[in-house]
Order: sequence, then C-alpha cells, then structure tokens
Amino acid sequence: MTIAVTFPGQGSQKPGFLEPWLSESKHRETLERVSDAVGIDLIKHGTESDAETIRDTAVAQPLIVAAGILVWDALVARSADQLAGVVVAGHSVGEISAAYAAGVFDAPTAVRFVARRAELMAADAAATPTGMAAVLGGEPDAVVAQLEQLGAAAANFNGGGQIVAAGSPETLAAVQAEPPAGSRVIPLKVAGAFHTRYMDRAHETLAAEIEQFEVAGPQRPLLTNFDGARVDSGIQFRQLLVDQVNRPVRWDRCMETLTELGVSGLVEAAPSGTLVGLAKRAMRGTPTVALASPDDLEAVATLLDSAAQ
Repeated sequence: MTIAVTFPGQGSQKPGFLEPWLSESKHRETLERVSDAVGIDLIKHGTESDAETIRDTAVAQPLIVAAGILVWDALVARSADQLAGVVVAGHSVGEISAAYAAGVFDAPTAVRFVARRAELMAADAAATPTGMAAVLGGEPDAVVAQLEQLGAAAANFNGGGQIVAAGSPETLAAVQAEPPAGSRVIPLKVAGAFHTRYMDRAHETLAAEIEQFEVAGPQRPLLTNFDGARVDSGIQFRQLLVDQVNRPVRWDRCMETLTELGVSGLVEAAPSGTLVGLAKRAMRGTPTVALASPDDLEAVATLLDSAAQ
C-alpha cells in the first residue's frame, strides 16, 4: 500500500495561507530562495497580499508552486524514511510542484519554469476576454456535448461530478442560461480560459524555450494530467507540462490511476482543500489529509505509518 501526495492548481490560493509555515526560519529561507530566483516577493504574497492581488496569474502560479516546494521539503524533513513509495501528482500548475517532489526539477528551475508559464498564459488571457465556470453534476458525455454546442470548451475534467468549462464571457453566459441536464453552473474567479486554444501562443513560446529548463528522471511514481498515466522520463514529463498549457486537465484520470494503484490515503499540499474534496467524492473511503499547516504533518505521518503496515 502507498500514499499519494498531491498538489493543487490555480484558484486554490487564499490570502495569508502561508503564514503558518513561516514561523520556522527554514521555511522562510526556502521562500526567500525561490523568490530571488524569479524576482517576486512570494513571502509578501503568501502572507499579506489580498485576494485580488494573488488572483493575478503571474502571481498565483509561482506562489502555488513555491508553496508546494516548501510543503514537500517540510514533509521530507518530517517523514523522509516513509516517502520512498509515495506517488505524486498535481492538478494543472500543481504538476510543476509534483515535478519538484519527484526530482524532475530542482527548486530554482521549478519556479523559473512556472514564472515563465504564468507570464505567457497571463499575456494570452489579457489578449482576449475569457473565463471559466464549473459545471457540477450531469452525465459527463452530455455535459461535454452541450458545452461544444454552445461554443465552450471542457478545460478541466476534475472527477467527482465536476467539469470546468472555458470560453468567452458570452459563451459562458450561454452555458449558465442553458446548463447541461442535471447540472448547475458556477462562475469561477479565474483570469482566462486556461488549457484551451486561447493559450496557443503561450504553448508555442514555451515549447520553443523548453531546453532552458533542465530535468532529471523521476525518483518516485509521477502521474500526468494528460491521461493519468505514470511518466518515467523527465524529458517526457517536461514536454507534457508544456503541452498541458493548451490541453485539457484530466484529473479524473489521475484519480482513476491512484485507485487502480490501490493507494491507501491521499495528502493534499497547501493551499489544500480542493483535491481532498474531489477525492472524497471520486475515491470514496480513501482517507485524506489536507496539509494546510505544519500542525498537519503529524496526521500525514500517521497516514504514512498506516500504509506501511
């Protein structure tokens, strides 16, 4: 039996969510180091900045990845001997945190990659007004068909009865007016239609710069949002990270793979809550821990102990 450690995507950030971690100097030093690597004050954004400031894609994405790096380091420091067989996966930008946890990227490379990704995606989002909305409920194939009929794209297949639609404001308004059968639609506070054709220029530019980001082979099982499969090549995973910029996120398939692997628990790194919630619906009966603060490390250690027995 093993445990999955997962990393959330954009939209999971909350004002002040890193405050509990910075009481320890080693965690503050980690954030200082990655802040210096990209020229963004991630300590300020993780503790003082308001919701609107950290909603900005160019801030949100590096902040979430930096949090993943910090939390993984804290987990290694607390439970290194118990992490050998852990499976790691991330949702959207969380895949970059997962790449760090797997050893594909080192910390400076991870934050340089995400900062460039965020810059390019923010530029595409600014070029054309777009947004996203969560479609909750409904039969998945029927939901996708209705979205396509209305001109929207299915950008995230999150599992647990949730698909995220993306498109122009007019298109999303049409989805709200004509929701797929058996569903309800909730607009999301996201700055663009990520993981769709609206991100094509970002994908093209990042693909041309891919060799600037060095990689190593994964040191532990690592899943991809492309189809939920395990990836054993750092070079391949880097390419998949680039390609996911304008391709749908299949978190549903990641959870299916985790179930097939027989994981006995799921941990979500800060800013936690989203993936634990999805797992409770799609991986019923699987114990979960939302690793929101250092106080939660003991619960993770207990979960790891139970998996080893």
